[in-house]
Amino acid sequence: MQSTGELLKDSVYGLAKPPVRTRTKPMQVLCVGLPRSATESLSVALRKLGHTPYHGWDIVFEEHGGYIEGWAKLVRRKYNGAADGESNVTRADFDALLGHCDVVVDTAASFFTAELVAAYPEAKVILNTRRDLEAWQRSCVKTLLVEVEDSWFLWVFRFFSSDLFWLWELYVTHGYPGLFRSPWPSSVRAGVTKNGKWVYREHCAMVRGLVPQERLLEWSVEDGWGPLCEFLQKDVPSEPFPRTNDPTAFANNVDKVLKPRYMRAFRNFVLVTSSTAVLATALVLGYRERGMPWRAFASIRETLLAGWTGLAR
Repeated sequence: MQSTGELLKDSVYGLAKPPVRTRTKPMQVLCVGLPRSATESLSVALRKLGHTPYHGWDIVFEEHGGYIEGWAKLVRRKYNGAADGESNVTRADFDALLGHCDVVVDTAASFFTAELVAAYPEAKVILNTRRDLEAWQRSCVKTLLVEVEDSWFLWVFRFFSSDLFWLWELYVTHGYPGLFRSPWPSSVRAGVTKNGKWVYREHCAMVRGLVPQERLLEWSVEDGWGPLCEFLQKDVPSEPFPRTNDPTAFANNVDKVLKPRYMRAFRNFVLVTSSTAVLATALVLGYRERGMPWRAFASIRETLLAGWTGLAR
C-alpha cells in the first residue's frame, strides 16, 4: 500500500506509461559491479563483442520518461518497500524495461544484483571491480556527489520537470542511499564516504555467494580482452580494450543529459511563477474591490493563456 507522500508524487509527477518492452533475446550477461568500476568501458567492449548492453546512461538518456519513472519505482519498492519487507521485484518487471537487451551493466545491475541473478539464472555474471579501492571511492565522490547530489540546480529544478524528478528519486532519494546503506533522510555523501568501502567489499562477497563459480568472472579493466573473451567464448578483437568515462567524461555526459531537461524545467518554472504572480495580483485587486476577485481573474485570463501558449512553443 502506497503512503500519502508516494501517492502525491505519483499524482503530481506521474507520466504516461511507456510501451511495455518484451524480451526478444535471452539475457546473457549480468555485470554486477558497483558504479565507477569500469562499467562504461565494459559496456562498450560487450557491444563490440556483439551484445546489446543496457547501461546506466541508457536509463538517463531514455526519450520516454516513463521508463525512468519505472526504474525509480522499482528502486523505491526495494529500498523503501512494503511493510512485510518483501520487494517482490520479478523477471516480468525487468523484462518490461530491459526486453531489448541481453546485458545489464551499472545502475540497474548494482541496485538489483540479487534480484537479477534470481530472475535470470541462465545468464553469466561478471563482477567488474576496481583494484584500487581508494581510487574507486574518490571517483564516486567526484561523480555521484559533486556532479549529482551536490548540484543545487538539479535539486531545485527537479520540482519543475517530471524527468528530473524521477531521476532524482532513482539516484538520490532511494537508489544510492539504499545501495550505500544511507537511507532517507541521510545523504548519498554519508553513504559513499562513511560506508562505501565496506559496502563495496560486502557487495562482492554477496555476488560470490550467490553465483556458482562456473558462471562467474571476476574482472577489472586492467585484465582487458583476454579473460572476458575466454569467459564469453568470443574471439579476441584486434583493437585495444576501450577506456572510457573518466570523471571529465562523466561530467560531460551529465551536462548532455540535463541541459534539455533544464530548459523544459525552466519553462515550467516561468509558468508557475507567472501564474503565482497573476493569482496574487488578482487577489489584491479583488480585495481592493471589496469582493471576490472574479472580475480580476477574468481580466487577466486571456493574457495568462497567451503567455503560456508562447512559452510552450
